[in-house]
Amino acid sequence: MSKVRTNCFKSVATLHRAPPPIDSVAALTDHIGLQMQHESPPMKPTPALLALAVLTLAAGSPARAEPAPRFTLDSPIEALVADPKAVAVLDTDLPGLTTNDKYDMFKSMSLNQVAGFAPDKLTPERLAKVEADLAQLN
Repeated sequence: MSKVRTNCFKSVATLHRAPPPIDSVAALTDHIGLQMQHESPPMKPTPALLALAVLTLAAGSPARAEPAPRFTLDSPIEALVADPKAVAVLDTDLPGLTTNDKYDMFKSMSLNQVAGFAPDKLTPERLAKVEADLAQLN
């Protein structure tokens, strides 16, 4: 009985043995290559595949992306009010907006959204002025 128990423990010990460390890129590719040989034939790079890889890398390049403007007419009003320079633009171009007694009701909306509810106060001309002044802050 003790011989069976000893063999059982040896089997369990071999199951829990850690794989050998992979300490280089070559060892990693060899390890992956050995595993993939059993799963599927190796993929050969084709010109189309290489072109796709190059285009994918070029498209994801953050150096070519232009930063989005910080403040626009679509920014939430509360985000504009949080910036001292932007709130100065609002107070100059749209006096009374930030001190309105209903401010809490519309502060999460943008100026474009609020303009639909108050077209007489937020005219296209006034919005254009605010937009130009906010663009100078970006």
